[in-house]
Amino acid sequence: MKYYLIVGEASGDLHASNLMKALKEADASAEFRFVGGDLMAAVGGTCVKSYKDMAYMGFIPVLLHLRTIFRNMDYCKGDIVSWNPDVLILVDYPGFNLKIAEYIRAHTRIPIYYYISPKIWAWKEYRIKNIKRDVDELFSILPFEVDFYRKHQYPIHYVGNPCVDAVSAFLDSKKTDSQGFVRKHGLTDKPIVALLAGSRKQEIKDNLTRMIAASKEFPDYQFVVAGAPGIEPEFYRNYMDEHTQIVFGETYPLLQHATAALVTSGTATLETALFRVPQVVCYYTAAGKLVSFLRRHILKVKYISLVNLIAGKEVVTELVADGMTVPNIRKELRAILPSGMQRTRMLEDYDRLIAILGEPGASGRAAGQIVQLLRERK
Repeated sequence: MKYYLIVGEASGDLHASNLMKALKEADASAEFRFVGGDLMAAVGGTCVKSYKDMAYMGFIPVLLHLRTIFRNMDYCKGDIVSWNPDVLILVDYPGFNLKIAEYIRAHTRIPIYYYISPKIWAWKEYRIKNIKRDVDELFSILPFEVDFYRKHQYPIHYVGNPCVDAVSAFLDSKKTDSQGFVRKHGLTDKPIVALLAGSRKQEIKDNLTRMIAASKEFPDYQFVVAGAPGIEPEFYRNYMDEHTQIVFGETYPLLQHATAALVTSGTATLETALFRVPQVVCYYTAAGKLVSFLRRHILKVKYISLVNLIAGKEVVTELVADGMTVPNIRKELRAILPSGMQRTRMLEDYDRLIAILGEPGASGRAAGQIVQLLRERK
């Protein structure tokens, strides 16, 4: 069968690539065409556009690149119709993907499946109307979404979380020793605090400068930045000091050997928890007081990190908007370092979180259900 996939960022590239591998196992005749990244390209098929050319987030960047976004959208619509796949699989990226779904539903009979469902439970709940109208099947990776969509009389498939797969596979296959990692990257023997400052330049600029400023009160630790895919080393040097190191393409090994972490919200918070690394969630935004007000009055959820959302309580401290200050980072980091008051409690909560997420195999379960549903349509 022919599968057309669309992703809009690095995490989508990772999860879609794993889904593609699983689809090849479930369907020996699988053909792929996609908007994606290098990980998807490594699986095989035709990459018609890189997600890196489409990853505009936030009001101002989107406004400035509106013409490019519409051009990319028109191209994708035409390419999907021309290729006429057996299924269109959309991966997260709702602002773009739901528009694609609306067009394909109105102009074709191509079934539309959504993998990694839009986070409309946080805000823009009105999008449920579009999903119910345009999406045939929705595959969720967050357990609490089942009840949310049930409330809207829209049944979904919970398949488990692919982060569990990725971390489990890494730990099973790459048992690197701490000294080897230290020697490889020219690090010292001091305990490591990992800095995961986001995947976009504005995020990195805003978060990394504050993380590094906070690090100066911890001379007994070394702070190591996880370089994001597609961001050049020169960009990081504008915001780092001589005491901070950086590694690229080694986020999982870094977390494997870290004592604690400062993490910008996103998939990385969940991955950090799966490695059982105590963390502080740090997400700075301009106009912090205004953003904090809007968060309290517009967002439909209490938390921004996946760890807390899945657990249903505050497992990790979230320093967001005007709460993301250097003194606050120092205070919360001190609490999760060895002998810190919050460290043991957080690790115990991680164990409960891992139990909630369940066993590895999300990509395989999703692929199996997709192939079965498509065969039933034939």
